[in-house]
Amino acid sequence: MSRLVLPERGKQRVPIRLWGREVPERALEQLERIASQPWVVEHVAAMPDLHVANEVAVGTVFATEDTVVPSALGGDLGCGMSAVRFDFPAAQLSQATLRSLLEALTRHIPVGDATHRGKGTPVPDAVFGGRLSTSALEHARERLAPRHLGTLGGGNHFLELDRAGGGELWLLVHSGSRGLGSAIAAHHLRAAAEGGFGSIPGLRCETEAGRACLADLDQASSFAAANRRALLERAVALVSEVVGVGPDEASLVDVHHNFVRVEEHFGRRLLVHRKGAIAAPLGAMALIPGSMGTASYLVEGLGEAQSFASASHGAGRVMTRREARQQLDPKRFLQSMRRVVFDERRSRALVEEAPAAYRAIAEVLEDEVDLVVPRVRLEPIAVLKG
Repeated sequence: MSRLVLPERGKQRVPIRLWGREVPERALEQLERIASQPWVVEHVAAMPDLHVANEVAVGTVFATEDTVVPSALGGDLGCGMSAVRFDFPAAQLSQATLRSLLEALTRHIPVGDATHRGKGTPVPDAVFGGRLSTSALEHARERLAPRHLGTLGGGNHFLELDRAGGGELWLLVHSGSRGLGSAIAAHHLRAAAEGGFGSIPGLRCETEAGRACLADLDQASSFAAANRRALLERAVALVSEVVGVGPDEASLVDVHHNFVRVEEHFGRRLLVHRKGAIAAPLGAMALIPGSMGTASYLVEGLGEAQSFASASHGAGRVMTRREARQQLDPKRFLQSMRRVVFDERRSRALVEEAPAAYRAIAEVLEDEVDLVVPRVRLEPIAVLKG
């Protein structure tokens, strides 16, 4: 359940509504800065996985009437989650089979900084609805999209096989818009810095810069969704070859968690910005991942008005990557992953993604009991990290 932080004289213009039991002080300062901006309306909502990030904390949701705020969306525009179910008992996959599958996925899916070689892979025409706003971005799209479509990327991006509570096998993907989204984000950050207003610059939607920003952001999200589809298609083909059945297409779920969208809230049309948060309208299915060693959840949205019908996008970090490298013992990390198949040769690098570097997903879900209802618990059995 949430609690309200009311404006203090000379500081916030609007209240802050907090869902987390523990709110990092620096993240609260970032929320207060958002709440003081001239473009923000109603209130600022903070999800229970809130943590400090560049400019705007991950887990921040807010709305404007006529302004788009590029720095409030993160650099990986349209980043999100996809999942699909196989009507196949996950328990039938032995450790040896899972290792073989993981090796096949590693061979066929570029991860980390790796991209497709040469001219890359064809990008379907339907992915993009038109031209990007500048010739430089058009050139970036021509160069990057074919090489990055169907690539995982690094950081906390992953491809994962999970066992549901009922025993079925699930395939999960976490990735975004890759280099193209980064190029689009960087361009509009510069445009906002030059022509925006507020100490966190926003662009009026009726201006040329604002219209261009919204159109380009939409294309970045479209590419992010296409990237996840391409990753799923490649992984599904490999998994289906092993288990002998295809996925249940009706089970497919795909959600963004770095995006802006026009929505109706409090009786008016608003631009809802979500950085590290999912849309959770009433009855909609969504995904909230844990860490690489802990459960993820398929959830149903409750459409809570005070959260702008939003929810957390994951477990949320409690350590920065640097802190995790400095404080966590790789041997204990390996022990925490003993039930999950992954590339143990990368354990020193992957300690940044250790379960101990994240909040307990059960606590996050407890803190947002009024935002979503957990429907399916998904336990990881094999993980490919970016």
